Amino acid sequence: MATTTCARAPRGTKTRGTDRRTFLAVSFLTLARPTIAVAEDTTLYGPRGSPGGGLEAATFAGGCFWCMEKPFDRVDGVKNTVSGYCGGGEPRPTYKQVSAGVTGHAESLRVEYDPQEVSYEELLDVFWKQINPTQENQQFCDRGRQYRSAIFYHNKEQKEAALKSRDKYEQLGVFQGPIRTEIVPVTGFWDAEEYHQDYYKKNPLLYRFYRSRCGRDQYLDSVWGSGNH
Repeated sequence: MATTTCARAPRGTKTRGTDRRTFLAVSFLTLARPTIAVAEDTTLYGPRGSPGGGLEAATFAGGCFWCMEKPFDRVDGVKNTVSGYCGGGEPRPTYKQVSAGVTGHAESLRVEYDPQEVSYEELLDVFWKQINPTQENQQFCDRGRQYRSAIFYHNKEQKEAALKSRDKYEQLGVFQGPIRTEIVPVTGFWDAEEYHQDYYKKNPLLYRFYRSRCGRDQYLDSVWGSGNH
């Protein structure tokens, strides 16, 4: 992304530092897949409210939001996912602003789900299996507060469930380090630009390439085995 440097990949993986704008430009030329353009940064909507229709919302930050949509989209009971920005104070943040780290927002994913089909606790399990929660203010090759991992709870019940879930994974010891994921109240969610939405569907080759080069898949495989992402 625009002003970030890349984190060192987990031991045993190979990755070259790159920001996402450079990644997009180089990948388009290298792979000859000009399926999207990096459009002018502009958010199209106001902050999201309740989803309505008997659905509930959950909001997670796990670094690059491209990498968070697919794992939740394939969960039965999840009706919609939206990439966006949460946790900052600037209204109508743009990708350019957020990636520069000037708004306080984190790249985030809003998950709208039917609680009759899938529980919030089950969504938390999906979340923990997509990130490295021992990293502070970064995820894999993306560094900065805008790439922090976080659970943005919408009510008291979600807060209690998130804390309980964190404690469970701490006790399991699977992450080999203290969990640094923030658990904080949601402060408004702004949709990201359209070219970020459903990125894994629009650009499957670039999506897989980015995940691999950033070290995310290698880390998740080392902790959970293959097939969790």
